[in-house]
Amino acid sequence: MRHFGHIAPAVRSDLFFQEPCAFDADSPASVLSAALGATLYSPATRPRLADDVIKQAARGVVSMVLCLEDSIDDSEVAGAEENLVRQFADLDARGGELPLLFIRVREPHQITDLVRRLGDSARLLSGFVLPKFTQERGVPFMEALAEAERAGGRRLFAMPVLESPELLHLETRHEALRKIASTVDTYRDRILALRLGVTDFCSAYGLRRAPDMTAYDVRIVSDVIADVVNVLGRADGTGFTITGPVWEYFRLQERMFKPQLRRSPFLEGRAEELRTALIEHDLDGLLREIDLDRANGLLGKTCIHPSHVAPVHALSVVSHEEFSDAQDILRPERGGGGVLRSSYTNKMNEVKPHRAWAERTLRRAEVFGVARADVGFVELLAASLAE
Repeated sequence: MRHFGHIAPAVRSDLFFQEPCAFDADSPASVLSAALGATLYSPATRPRLADDVIKQAARGVVSMVLCLEDSIDDSEVAGAEENLVRQFADLDARGGELPLLFIRVREPHQITDLVRRLGDSARLLSGFVLPKFTQERGVPFMEALAEAERAGGRRLFAMPVLESPELLHLETRHEALRKIASTVDTYRDRILALRLGVTDFCSAYGLRRAPDMTAYDVRIVSDVIADVVNVLGRADGTGFTITGPVWEYFRLQERMFKPQLRRSPFLEGRAEELRTALIEHDLDGLLREIDLDRANGLLGKTCIHPSHVAPVHALSVVSHEEFSDAQDILRPERGGGGVLRSSYTNKMNEVKPHRAWAERTLRRAEVFGVARADVGFVELLAASLAE
């Protein structure tokens, strides 16, 4: 699979200076963690879940979480587990390209039990999402994952969700972060990414952000995000990929773009109309939050509606200007440091301080591609939705 792989090759060629790379479930963890993109969550109770997975893959989704936790009622868990076993068997029988598939469990024993019950179709599973992750809860989860991996003979990844009250409350946050850091470092080879449970953070204080506000406007949440990145997102080789929080708002009744705009995404003069369509669909807040995610060191995003996927992916593409700066900074002859004017002649590139940024930018460029100099977010988004 590849990002924007659902777009016709000729259109992709017009959009990208460097196209996104191909990857699959067996690719290196460093590639997969950067490539997660918009991870689409779906309740494991859905009766046509296999159809949903195939449909979303055809629309450009590359990672999905099938949820047994907060998205379903406590009384539905047993039925949802049985449904997962049936749906995985269905997917296995159909074959074809699928997204990276993860199951969000409630308790450690579900990991080993589900891998056993899935049988041969467990080969479609990339790993598990571990809720309310702390050191105390996390170790049993990770031990169960290792046991399931040995039993199934296949690599399985963990994506812990950081959302516990200990992490939110000021008097316990630093100690909780220290313990979490120790735990995920112990199991580093199995940790694909860390996810942020901002809805749970808000819940602890009876808060809910409005559609015109981002997670970074809620100070108690932004403070936690900053501390998590500070401890767990460092660029010195000790950090992990940390994904952006969920965006809760969507519209079901209207198309995002008028049909004529979807058919002709590159016609001159359409950009402002496309931007207006985005704002009218309550996505202005989402777009601002995605920008702020990246500015604060996060990559990818938890999504609960398919309409969020294309904006996340379009804003993850590296611009030609960013790519040029990163390449200039990382040229071998620049190893000694120094300052140089950017190739776009609009900024200073300081080799040593900007090196970590440049390395991260090229990793993102590998999996999301580099846009042509005259291609921006609107063109990328319109092309994604036109398919």
